[in-house]
Amino acid sequence: MSISKHFKRYEFACKCACGFDTADIETVAVLEDVRQHFGSPVMITSFCRCEKHNKSVGGSASSQHLLGRAADIVVSDVPAIDVYNYLDKKYTGIYGLGSYSNFTHVDTRGMCARWEG
Repeated sequence: MSISKHFKRYEFACKCACGFDTADIETVAVLEDVRQHFGSPVMITSFCRCEKHNKSVGGSASSQHLLGRAADIVVSDVPAIDVYNYLDKKYTGIYGLGSYSNFTHVDTRGMCARWEG
């Protein structure tokens, strides 16, 4: 089942197969924006996390993944830093963005946050 032009619902589900698959529409819109901007597939490596899975991967107790509002993404053939820089410039002063060596974190929290992992 598609939830947007380029994404299927299963891509947002918790990796532990618990059934948690809430997908915040604002976050989905940001992912669509990334897909359109780079013209390349966006792979979601982590989106929803139940509390048990979040704890098992060392996630923060207040992680936006627990709310279905965060995505760790890889864009095909695009360095993670380029994805981070695009999002940082486009969404200046809003959202949470994390820069990692091999993926980019984006979430639609109600305030601006930036970090390197």
